[in-house]
Amino acid sequence: MPLKIPYLYSKQKTMANIGQRNQLKVVKQLDFGCYLDGGEHGEILIPRRYVPEGTEVDDILDVFIYFDSEDRIIATTEQPYIMLNEIAKLKVVSITSAGAFLDWGLTKDIFVPFREQKQRMEEGKWYIVALYIDHETNRLVASAKIEKFVDNTPPEYNVGQEVDLVIYSQTDLGYSAIINSSHWGILYNNEVFSRLRIGDKVKGYIKKVRDDDKIDLILNKPGYEKIDSISQSILERLNQSKGFLSLTDKSDPETIYFFLGISKKVFKKAIGSLYKARLISIDDDGIRLIKK
Repeated sequence: MPLKIPYLYSKQKTMANIGQRNQLKVVKQLDFGCYLDGGEHGEILIPRRYVPEGTEVDDILDVFIYFDSEDRIIATTEQPYIMLNEIAKLKVVSITSAGAFLDWGLTKDIFVPFREQKQRMEEGKWYIVALYIDHETNRLVASAKIEKFVDNTPPEYNVGQEVDLVIYSQTDLGYSAIINSSHWGILYNNEVFSRLRIGDKVKGYIKKVRDDDKIDLILNKPGYEKIDSISQSILERLNQSKGFLSLTDKSDPETIYFFLGISKKVFKKAIGSLYKARLISIDDDGIRLIKK
């Protein structure tokens, strides 16, 4: 189910941006929904089923703006899996004579024309795509030709900076990853200690920006390199699991091996090292990353 984002209320008025979240003022209430002030786009409908309970005229709602099935601008409080200028892995739900439609978490599926497919998409399969506005049709569409949307600006990152990664492909050196939906980077095999899958979204860190603007990445904060490889792999699993794993020194050996592929003895030693380094807390229900 799409994630519900908390609604924001204030008296500030903002311009409506297609394909993004906006904070828009309620200007009219009707039986079938509310109209929001969309600036140059005029009044934008948010259907009744998406209107938060207790909403009144002049409230500000946090909404996503897109086009409905009749190409009218419409608002929703649902959160799509991808927004304008972002990159994500989506599933094909149908194929037509013009292209493919992908599930992006909203009622109306997102369209990928044949010209934006690297190879013909197949129903039921997943593909990494970028979301953009087609200026010929003025519609939101997706493209699998990721190269058009990446490395179009000089990289401006600091060593150690936390970034969002989408794992794009695997090479002999390691994994090619897309940084903040904007640049290419690489995770080297000898610094990856857990399984990564194409399309995974993970947190990473800038290890080095080379003179040729190529970017080296790591999955753990700089300074973790001195930790043994097993402990590093547990840190990576914690990062991928939103900072929590329901494993403790009381967990069954079979459970630990199933999730981490290591023995209970090795697990206890590794989490002991991480605890002493003040990188995790060990609680009754599992282990947690300590945010710094």
